[in-house]
Amino acid sequence: MQEIEKYFPDLTEAQQLQFKKLKDLYKDWNLKINVVSRKDIDEIYLRHVLHSLGIAKVQSFKPGSSILDVGTGGGFPGIPLAILFPETNFHLVDSIGKKIKVVNEVAEGLELQNVKTSNCRVEEIDEQYDFIVSRAVAQMETFVRWVKGKIKKKSEHELKNGILYLKGGDLSEELAKYQTAKIYELSDYFDEEFFDTKKVVHLPMKYKG
Repeated sequence: MQEIEKYFPDLTEAQQLQFKKLKDLYKDWNLKINVVSRKDIDEIYLRHVLHSLGIAKVQSFKPGSSILDVGTGGGFPGIPLAILFPETNFHLVDSIGKKIKVVNEVAEGLELQNVKTSNCRVEEIDEQYDFIVSRAVAQMETFVRWVKGKIKKKSEHELKNGILYLKGGDLSEELAKYQTAKIYELSDYFDEEFFDTKKVVHLPMKYKG
């Protein structure tokens, strides 16, 4: 928890409580359905929660905006972002049913009113969002193909509507064809060594009517 409070000192009491409860909920559920690796569960605040919140350092989400989390797995980055932005709507999608079961139970345990889930492939979703977030579920080219047509036309944020993607390592080849992509180094926001190679990629996406 110290890591969260260090970088997000303005949390309300309710948010602090939700972040505190999060670890125990995942610990309990991870015994039944393994969604976080055993070694990571003890470092869940650093490796999962704070990593997810790296997106918030790049873009704060406005009340009433809508965010799609693709391939959410156990609920990252969607669940931590939903705690941080209680007035923003989050839609967490994963094709693996047991992962969505855990996400549902965690969201319920945290009393998150701003999270909905779908157990399906993202191509089956027929809605539009301000931003699409994810943690490296596929190469960018594949991901862009999956989420085509799912971006709202009107941008309401500082960054243009599009993808906010948590990635690591050297992305020069993968992003070569995306001239508008911007890379934000998470080491600029977080001191821990874990973030030395971690990045958020913002790729604006044009609305396709």
